[in-house]
Amino acid sequence: ALELALRQNLGALTENETVRQSQAARLAAASGLRPQVNSLVSETVQQINLRTLGVETGSFPLAVGPFNYFDARAARVTQAVFDLVRIRNLRTASENVNASILAARDARDLVVLAVAGSYLEIVASNARIASAQAQVASSQAIYQQAVDRLNEGLNARIDTTRTQVQLQIDRQRLRSFEADRDRQKLRLGRLIGLPLGQDFSIADDFLYSAFHAFTLEEALTRAEQNRSDLQAAAAGVRAAESALKAAHAEHLPSLAFAGDYGASGLRPTSYAHGVFTVTGTLTIPIYQGGRIRADIQQAEAFLRQRQNEFQDTRGRVDQDVRQAFIDLEAAADQVDVARSNVDLAEDTLRQSRDRFIDGIADTVEVVQAQQSVIAAHEDYITAVFDHNLAKVSLARALGGAEQSLAQFLVRK
Repeated sequence: ALELALRQNLGALTENETVRQSQAARLAAASGLRPQVNSLVSETVQQINLRTLGVETGSFPLAVGPFNYFDARAARVTQAVFDLVRIRNLRTASENVNASILAARDARDLVVLAVAGSYLEIVASNARIASAQAQVASSQAIYQQAVDRLNEGLNARIDTTRTQVQLQIDRQRLRSFEADRDRQKLRLGRLIGLPLGQDFSIADDFLYSAFHAFTLEEALTRAEQNRSDLQAAAAGVRAAESALKAAHAEHLPSLAFAGDYGASGLRPTSYAHGVFTVTGTLTIPIYQGGRIRADIQQAEAFLRQRQNEFQDTRGRVDQDVRQAFIDLEAAADQVDVARSNVDLAEDTLRQSRDRFIDGIADTVEVVQAQQSVIAAHEDYITAVFDHNLAKVSLARALGGAEQSLAQFLVRK
């Protein structure tokens, strides 16, 4: 299920495309620092009106031409020799690529969390269905005993009716659990990208097992090192810092080179001559109308935003780990109590049935004992589900859930 989801889930696919977009942006930023080479060929036909050039004398014809010439530049090269703004922008784009890659990893962790949680819901529903089926069988047996005792004149009709009502309630519960399981399978099918209408059954079941892998302090340290969203936020801060440096660098001079070589003349014959141009340009910003100051202010605001997001993400990571540990400990305690209650409730039901068969008790006691068994089993199933779900949440809270999840859950 995890393999299918990581390959086909929309969230994972969208983040992969975001990575490609950021890589394309970095390639565009890098191209500004690389040579630009073109080959140009032009043919020009021109006629000039000398009056437009300020010639008023009548000793020259007012119109010159038409005349033509061609220009074929075999290579025209432009190269930024030193441009700190472009260099900083390239570093910003590189950090954005890192951030998008890390965000894609975090999206995979979220997909793992969603799929594992949905899978565990189906496991719990199957356990509830099995428990409900057992209760239906038990209620059927008790109802039959009540009917037999009624036919023998040992029971009142109300006792038989009471057991029949309990049997119908148990059948309704079973049908409700089956419907819940079917709805959960639809959700899981959507998460993992199965074809529409594809039926399936889950192959794994998961037992309760106490968690003693590491302490809370060790988990917090591990999360600081491994959480992809925290690392992505840090990369976003570095990208914003580089963008701010690029904005400040707009005050600095930049140096560029341009050169070309080719042939030019009246027509492309042997009389055409080789021509070339070499230009070095030093650009010194003097006054830009406040544009540079605006860029700096915008970059500073963007940096503060990224820093605030990093601190918020760091707090969320800490909260996720601590909450997962709280849920683990609470669920473990609930499992122990629920397991004991199941044993007690089942023993009480056995005694009540024996008392009913012996004519010592009526069906009220038996039905109450049945309801206690149902509640005890439900509590146990819920506690085991909560404990396993807390393990899944902890795997996501630590980062790298895709790799660590199998170590946390124990298969049946």
